[in-house]
Parts: sequence; structure tokens; C-alpha cells
Amino acid sequence: MRFRNGRPTKASLLMVLLVGGFVGWKSALYSVREQLTEPVDLPPIEAERQKPLNLDLFWEVQESLDQDYVDELSLDKEAQLYGAIKGLVESVDDPYTVFMTPDETNQFQNSLDDTLQGVGIELTMREGNLTVIAPIKNSPAEAAGIVSGDIVATIDDEFVLDMTLFEAIMKIRGEEGTVVNLGIIRENEEELLDFEITRAQIDLPSVELAYLGEEEQIAHITINKFASDTKTEFSEYVQDILLKEVDGVVLDMRYNGGGFLEIAVDILSDFVEGKEKAVIIKHRDPEQNEIRYTNESGLLADVPLVVLVNEGSASASEIIAGAVQDHERGILIGEQTFGKGSVQVIDRLEDGSSLRFTIAKWYTPDDRTIDEVGIFPDMLVQIDDTRTEETENDSQLRAAIDYLEGL
Repeated sequence: MRFRNGRPTKASLLMVLLVGGFVGWKSALYSVREQLTEPVDLPPIEAERQKPLNLDLFWEVQESLDQDYVDELSLDKEAQLYGAIKGLVESVDDPYTVFMTPDETNQFQNSLDDTLQGVGIELTMREGNLTVIAPIKNSPAEAAGIVSGDIVATIDDEFVLDMTLFEAIMKIRGEEGTVVNLGIIRENEEELLDFEITRAQIDLPSVELAYLGEEEQIAHITINKFASDTKTEFSEYVQDILLKEVDGVVLDMRYNGGGFLEIAVDILSDFVEGKEKAVIIKHRDPEQNEIRYTNESGLLADVPLVVLVNEGSASASEIIAGAVQDHERGILIGEQTFGKGSVQVIDRLEDGSSLRFTIAKWYTPDDRTIDEVGIFPDMLVQIDDTRTEETENDSQLRAAIDYLEGL
């Protein structure tokens, strides 16, 4: 993860592509932008946006509390400041844009490490609901039966309605061996489902490799996340695959909630020959728009490819899936993906707090948006439980193997 003081440079802006949060983000106040020195005729909305922020009301309220609030000991200047900033950030109504205090920033950074302590869920806010993107593989949440699309209604009997995404995440996370109770709303279930989950340490490898099929000539490579070490691990497995001279590759990105954009482009590059569009990035200012291309590595470009996706495949996973589909490089098997087509960065502020915020939208090479829509697979194969060690019981993986062996 790259944190930056001050404003991000264009070169570093797109390092981070995150979705939801792992359960298991200048001075503290922004200065007002300089006013225009010359009068300019602006349309009403643009003129309103250019108006400097009037902080007199803020100071008036703060002064009233300082002078007359009944419990003087409860007046915490730092808490007031952070509360005001959080309110400012929340006003944009974007679940991926969040201000974090120094303590919250440290907790978030720890959540990006390979070892987590918690229940193992990736979450987002969707239509005002705290929604499960995916349970992390081999996590307590997965073992308890939490599934993609579940809505978390209560945490330890406290309603989630008024919590921010980060507040909810921090309430669910906790030390190994402790218990959290989640009240879950699930489609086609009339009553609230209660889950008592014991938190644990979660060790999640970035990449896993197995050889499947009648003669074990199908490489099944699973990417669980797009972390800083994912490309290195993936490259080692690619060499193993090349030595084995396989008949096909199943790239399994089910329940992968995303990660670093650049890692996704690097991995895609191994499956695509030459320099091709990987993803289109569109900013508020069209002049900052850019196209990311594959790096011409193409080590597996001639190997038949199936990509497995489902409703838990999001963000960086969807970048690869969308590009494979647009370039007709392979086929997608599984279920409709999550639909997260925005890019976030994290600015580290001088007091240790941070701002995670959306700076762009991304589109597939054919200029398709997948945000809140997802990607539809070429072959729809539904499944009740993809988390099984037995290949024959995994209908999506079985379909991928059958397709490759039939070529």
C-alpha cells in the first residue's frame, strides 16, 4: 500500500483499487480552495461548486458547545474535529469514500496484511445496506455459512442502520477466540438469521495451484486477492505451468473481492499476446483519462483459458474478466459478478489519519461500464456451494474442466 503526504501525483494515483473492507483507512482540515481572481460566468451548478466553503457556522456551533454544554469533560477537541471531517466526507454518499482517524488507519492497514484476525468477510454498502461481497476462503464466516449477497442487519444486537461501512467493519473485527453475533437478512428467508461466529486468525495465500482433469493436464490457478505479493506468487506458478505443458488453464477468481489495479493488469498480461488494452480509467477531468495496456509478457497467451467468476468476484477480478471477455481470449464460466467499477486511493494525512476516496471509474477495453451491473459470464453455471475440496461437487469448476478437455 502506498500512502502519500499531500495531494497524489498522477503517476501514483491509480495504485490502489479496493473494494469493500476486510473484516479480520494538509492538516486535518482541508483549506478552502483559492477564489477566482477574475470574474467568470459559470452555469448555476458550476458556480455553486466554485463558492468557497463558509466555516462560520461550524465555528459558531463549536463555540456554543465549548461555552455552554453541560458536561465540559466530554468535550474532546480531537473528537470534534474528526467528527466534523467524517461528516464532510460522508456527505458525498459514496461507500468507498471514507475518512479514518489515526487508530482506524492503523487497523485498516493491518487488515491488508496476509494475516487477519476476525471472521473473514469482505463488505460493502449497497443501496444503504451492509452487504457481503464474499466470505474469505477458509474463514470462520465461510464455515458458519455466510454467503455473498447476505445483508448484515445487526452486530451483537446493535442495528447497523446508522453505522458507516468502516464502523461496522471495526465492530465485526476482533481478537482471535472472541465471539461476534451477526443478524443476517438473506434473500428468500422470511426471518432474520442469527450467526454466532468465533473470530480466528485467517491465513490466506494470494495464489494457489492444482492440476486437475483425467490426466492432470488442466492447471487450476486460484487467485484469492490482488495483494502486493500476488504477482510474485503467480509468476512462480506460471513457470511451473509452462514446464508441465498443460492443455488448459482455469483461472479461478470466485470470491475475490479485488485489490491492486496494477497487479491485475500484470496478471492479465500473461494471458494476452502483445500490447492490448487492459482497462480504461476515466477521471472527472477528461484530460486525465488514461488507458492501461498489457505489458506484452504473454507467457500463457497460447494456452486455452477459462475464467471462473461469481457474485463475489469484484473490482480487480472484474478488470481481468472484462478484458478476457472483450478480447475473446477465453470464456467466462459461473455467475454474474459483483459490479464494482470505481477506483480508490488513500491519502495519508500529517497526523496519521487518512482519506480513502474514489478518484475514477474504470471501463473494460470495449468501453463497457460494469459498475453496479457486473459482468455476465459466457456460460452461466449456478452452484449452491463452490467451497468444496471435491472437484466433482463443484459444478462450475467441473464445467470448466469439461470445456477445456473437450477442445
